[in-house]
Amino acid sequence: MSSFGIALCPCWVGFTYFRSCHCILVAKRNLHRRGTGPCKTKCTQYLFLRATLCCHKHSPFFPLKSFTLQNLPNHSSTVISAERIYRKAGSLWIPWTNKVCRMATKCTGCGPGYKSPLDAMKGPREEIVYLPCIYRNTGIQKPDYLATVDVDPKSPTYCQVIHRLPMPNLNDELHHSGWNACSSCFGDSSKKRNRLILPSLISSRVYIVDTGTDPRAPQMHKIVEPTDIFWKTGLANPHTTHCLGNGQIMISSIGDPSGNGKGGFILLDGKTFEVVGNWELPGEAAPFGYDFWYQPRHNVMMSTEWGAPKALAYGFNLEHVKEGLYGSKIHVWDWTTHKRLQSLDLGEEGAIPLEIRFLHDPAATEGYVGCALQGTVFRFYRTPKGEWAAEKVIHVPSKKVEGWALPVMPSLITDILISLDDRFLYFSNWLHGDIRQYDITNRRNPRLAGQLFLGGSILNDGPVKVLEDPENQSQPPPRIIKGKRIPGSPQMLQLSLDGKRLYVTTSLYSGWDKQFYPEMIKEGSVMMQIDVNTANGGLKVNENFLVDFGKEPNGPALAHELRYPGGDCTSDIWL
Repeated sequence: MSSFGIALCPCWVGFTYFRSCHCILVAKRNLHRRGTGPCKTKCTQYLFLRATLCCHKHSPFFPLKSFTLQNLPNHSSTVISAERIYRKAGSLWIPWTNKVCRMATKCTGCGPGYKSPLDAMKGPREEIVYLPCIYRNTGIQKPDYLATVDVDPKSPTYCQVIHRLPMPNLNDELHHSGWNACSSCFGDSSKKRNRLILPSLISSRVYIVDTGTDPRAPQMHKIVEPTDIFWKTGLANPHTTHCLGNGQIMISSIGDPSGNGKGGFILLDGKTFEVVGNWELPGEAAPFGYDFWYQPRHNVMMSTEWGAPKALAYGFNLEHVKEGLYGSKIHVWDWTTHKRLQSLDLGEEGAIPLEIRFLHDPAATEGYVGCALQGTVFRFYRTPKGEWAAEKVIHVPSKKVEGWALPVMPSLITDILISLDDRFLYFSNWLHGDIRQYDITNRRNPRLAGQLFLGGSILNDGPVKVLEDPENQSQPPPRIIKGKRIPGSPQMLQLSLDGKRLYVTTSLYSGWDKQFYPEMIKEGSVMMQIDVNTANGGLKVNENFLVDFGKEPNGPALAHELRYPGGDCTSDIWL
């Protein structure tokens, strides 16, 4: 790339001009003297133009009507969000700071979130987290609520629930949550991450919570009633929420209104939060549903399967697996046409595939899914022929036991996530009671880098005796933090943006909590923090951090998934 000057008009004096072999001119100026762009934020301004004749001739230049990132000089493409979309001609303003940018439509990189996963790792430390707390199946006739927890070590209310937003109904079973906007909307300055979407797994309501007006005290904004979802989509039991780059919100379902399995997707309008309809085409819903992750750059979405709501509602029965009421497939969808292209059957080893994660790098064509029943992790990937395939890359062997419901205890992998730099994978073994950290630098051969027991079903002072363990691990002692014996087992995970802190809660789902950890129903769940060695791997419990939901005003509650107000590695998708 060579630089040269050309006189356009007086207002462009002082710009540096660059050109590429594609006859595109990029004019750049750092506005450090005046110090502000149109949003009063320090900016770098770029003007994109196109030559009318060959770029090797001295010809006049005119404003570029449209362009793609592939046509831009490397100098400028590094500062523009890597989206494969056309942008309007004109000046693009790139802010120098992390300050929220409220500029007009010609702003790039001023929407919610971060322009890349690596930029997100440089974001501010988390100060509060949101997590749903559940009373269904506990015997306490109180509504579920959204808890706000202070996780700022400098705060006087550190490690405390500072706000509770009760739902207006009983027995909703709040579960997972998502946002109205995330990093997939980073290039759109009109979008704000200010509404938390709270689907109810059992009642099928969807609560829209205002977190923007006062992040430390969220308030109810809107309620989507189950009848709207039933009548407009034929779906029920909403689970995972992701915002889309077009401004809509998509929520996966696990069933139909009759309690049968049905893996479809509910679309909400991003402004009114009205039910728009189904994302999938008529007749294309999968037999079961659960989690999903999309990647428009590769024109693909992947979804997973839990089971039929009528089978899992009040507990787990192994016979239901044999009866075909639980899933074992990853479904591959065409992102543009909304057609289901492939169904990858993971077989018995991949029974009940739950959380699915693409690598965060939007150029990557691979990711991982945790499969609960046999304690396996599969890597999914695109083949050279353009199809998708999956292979088992991690197996946590079951243990032969006595004193338990079955003679063999699986690990039951229930949550899985990937650090924003795509280096480490984490998952929880909800029955065995440990969290594992794997180095996935070698994508096909993950290496165990850290392991930590935080409760579980095989404690050395409990009723279960391990008779045979292929990993030859001794039964762990109970975990005591701040004087409290941890009930239940590590389940939901959330990693800090910089990858140095892993937050953990212990509730899976109230019906299964009651079945496998009845003491947690009586004592409530807890939230813990794990210090992560990001250099060499390794996990260490923070002995000074514990949020005890057994001491809640209305009685012991079951806390589940965690969300940061600014986004995290399980909510944000980069295009």
